[in-house]
Amino acid sequence: MDGFLAGFRKNRTKIWVGLVTLLLVFYLVVSLQRSILLLTDGNLTAQAIGAAYLVLPIVGAWALIRELMFGARTEQMAKVLEAEGGLPVDELPRTPAGRIVREAADAEFEKYKAEAEAAPDDWRSWFRLSCAYDAAGDRKRARASMRDAVRLFRGKVPA
Repeated sequence: MDGFLAGFRKNRTKIWVGLVTLLLVFYLVVSLQRSILLLTDGNLTAQAIGAAYLVLPIVGAWALIRELMFGARTEQMAKVLEAEGGLPVDELPRTPAGRIVREAADAEFEKYKAEAEAAPDDWRSWFRLSCAYDAAGDRKRARASMRDAVRLFRGKVPA
């Protein structure tokens, strides 16, 4: 039982992602089935709604695959950095509620920003900058930096 709990704790995020993915796939399949039913209806209005409704599972499947691939590549990069000893260490001070102290995160951010500016073609620096953005609470820029890191990791030049 202890092995099961340890495995659950270690893979908790992956388990939740898997469950949410299964629910989303179920929803997309039901949406696709409903859109096909509407498309085969004799009523022109129902067919138009079915055609519009068909877009939802297509876009949903595209977004799901894109996000799963992003997560897999991010995990792959983290494993490489971990093996190299290059993962940023989370030693930032925290409030009693467990949140990172913003001023400390901002100071740490400057270090990683300078590293990324000095090595703009190194995916490792963009990965660490993404972690710094995340610690500073800027999720939008963290994601953009991680996307740049993924592009560089895959050998593509960021736009």
